[in-house]
Amino acid sequence: MVSGVFYHPSFSRRSYLTQGTRLKDFPDTFAEIESPKLRIFESPPVDEELILKVHTEEHIEGVKKDPLCSTAWHSAGGVVKAAEMVYAGELRNAFCYIGAGGHHAGRDYFWGYCCFNDVILAIQNLYDKYGEVKVAIIDTDAHHGDGTRELLELLDFKVLHFCICSRNYVSEDGLKIDVSYFDYSYNDAVELFCEKCVNFQPELIFWYFGHDTHVGDYGDAGLTVEDYVEMAVKIKQLSEEVSDGKLVVVLGGGSDPEIARTSTLAVIRVLLN
Repeated sequence: MVSGVFYHPSFSRRSYLTQGTRLKDFPDTFAEIESPKLRIFESPPVDEELILKVHTEEHIEGVKKDPLCSTAWHSAGGVVKAAEMVYAGELRNAFCYIGAGGHHAGRDYFWGYCCFNDVILAIQNLYDKYGEVKVAIIDTDAHHGDGTRELLELLDFKVLHFCICSRNYVSEDGLKIDVSYFDYSYNDAVELFCEKCVNFQPELIFWYFGHDTHVGDYGDAGLTVEDYVEMAVKIKQLSEEVSDGKLVVVLGGGSDPEIARTSTLAVIRVLLN
C-alpha cells in the first residue's frame, strides 16, 4: 500500500493561506523524499454540486469574487479525492497540501484564510457514496475550527470533532470536544484524543494540521518540527489500531516557507514509515 500526497501548482503561488508564498519550494522539494511507497497526485477541482450540499449559493458566489480564494476549488478537491481513495483502500493514508484552508468556512460564511470547508466536503462525499461513515477529526491548528463545528451540527454527521484551541468544551453527546492549550500540553491533548478514538472506533481519521503553532509562525504555541513528528507517530499508530490505518492529514494554517517545507515533509515521512 502506498501513501498519497495531493498538491496543485497553484498552491505554490501567492494564495489565501500565506503571507507571501509558503509553498514556494514545491513541488521540487518532494525530491527530498525517496520512497517507492509515495505517490504524488495533482489535486482536482471540487465538484460544485457537492459544494452545494454543504455551502449556500451565496457562499460560492462570495468565494468566486474573492481573488484570494482562487485556489479554493483545487484545495477542497484534493481533500475530497484523498479521503475517498483512502477509505476505498486505494491508498494507505494521505497528506493534502492546500492553497486555501477549510476549518473557518461555515454554511454561508468564510474567514480566516479559509474558503470551502474541505474536510466536511470530504465527509459529505463519503456519506453520498458509502452511507454513514464514522469519522474522527483532530484539529491541531492554532485556532478553533468554528466552521467545521457549525457544519457538523447542521448536517448531523456522526463525527468525533476534537479541537486543540484556546478553550475547554464538551458537548452533551461527547462528540464535540475542545481542549485548551493553556491547560493541556499538545502531547497530553493528543493522548486524550487517542483515548476518545479508541472508544469511538472511527473508520477514518482526519488530522487538520497547521504549522502556525510552530515557534516563530503567526500562531506560535512553542511547538517544533520534532513535536509534529511525535504527534504524527501517535496519530498514525492510533489509525492503525482503530481505523485500519485510514488517515488523511490536511494542511491548515502557517506562513513560514522553511517551516512549511520541513514540517510537512517530516509528517509525510511518518506516513510512509
